[in-house]
Amino acid sequence: MLRAALRRTELRYHSKFTLSVSRQVPGETVAKVIVFVVLSSAFGYLSRASLKAPRSHGFHRFLAWEFILALVLLNSQGWFHDPFSAHQLVSWFLLVASLVPVVWGVRLLRTLGRPESQRREDEPLLWIEKTTRLVTTGVFKYIRHPLYCSLFLLTWGVFFKNPSWTGSGLAVGATAFLTTTAKVEEVENIRYFGAAYRAYMRRTKMFIPFLF
Repeated sequence: MLRAALRRTELRYHSKFTLSVSRQVPGETVAKVIVFVVLSSAFGYLSRASLKAPRSHGFHRFLAWEFILALVLLNSQGWFHDPFSAHQLVSWFLLVASLVPVVWGVRLLRTLGRPESQRREDEPLLWIEKTTRLVTTGVFKYIRHPLYCSLFLLTWGVFFKNPSWTGSGLAVGATAFLTTTAKVEEVENIRYFGAAYRAYMRRTKMFIPFLF
């Protein structure tokens, strides 16, 4: 009789837990959709000029941001799960590493690149991209796109939080759009800086020093 009573209690607890989870999942999904829409709107506002020019690098960057955002929301629940597992350690290493190129790169662009808001340019650019001098020192001595390198590291760091087929598709999509963004931007840079940028390309890599 005691065993039967324990079994009934277990079943009641299990049914309540299942019902609770089933009620939470739709709510979490709705919350993620809302966050996606809000942040996508913010990205759209920042990229509003680029979205009117599909051939600009900013158009492809916006799509990369969308893939990264979707990946972050997909893996948000596994952010701190099993923190000492191999995939979590890889994830945290990539996420921490992603801070280095973006902080270093932005600082150099601001101090040495001398961005000007009134720079004459056909392509729509963010303020930090409107540099009037070609920066070739610091992190730019080794790679041409430290800010996109940072997004690469961020993308795969988020992916390793909870590796999945869906996540791999989003990560590969973000990687593809970031690569396209960089290539289109280089065409724009050649148009603005001319032979100096071509020479710079010959002695540097795009994202990974000495490799790629």
